[in-house]
Amino acid sequence: MRRPSRTGPPDLKTVGIVGRQNSGKTHLVVRLVAEFRRRGQSVSTIKHTHHHDIELDSPGKDSYRHREAGAREVLVASDHRWFLMHTVEKGSPPALGELIARLAPCDLVLIEGYKGFAGHPRIEVHRPAVTGAAEPLAAMDPSILAVACPTEAATARWTSAARHLDLDDTAAIADFIAAH
Repeated sequence: MRRPSRTGPPDLKTVGIVGRQNSGKTHLVVRLVAEFRRRGQSVSTIKHTHHHDIELDSPGKDSYRHREAGAREVLVASDHRWFLMHTVEKGSPPALGELIARLAPCDLVLIEGYKGFAGHPRIEVHRPAVTGAAEPLAAMDPSILAVACPTEAATARWTSAARHLDLDDTAAIADFIAAH
């Protein structure tokens, strides 16, 4: 079992997938992971959630009991996978760079969420049918490289330097990411 580096490789390629709630970010990330794996690349992901007290273990399980007893980190390992849970001080969320540094070397890291972090290239998922009249985030954030949206939405009234990608064309979005 390979142990992730605490300092992390400095050359990890990262791409963010951002968008408003229920726009389809997770669906696109899952499709992109499968596409890059099909291409023979190793992919890791980081997902940001707005839920503050996420639980991966449940009351009564040993890992839960370890954490409840005060362990700062709990690593659960089996023959097939392992998980590391880290408890942070209230009000001090980990910086995205710290999380990336914990990942093992790979070809690409897809980061879902962190829409306010412009430190890595980002693609926005935009579905006007879901977000209503709200403009894409790219209309206000020029650091977003592309907007992935349904074909019929690509002619929308917003103006942005971001390129428009067909949300249903996973291979083309993967090609765009590989080119950047």
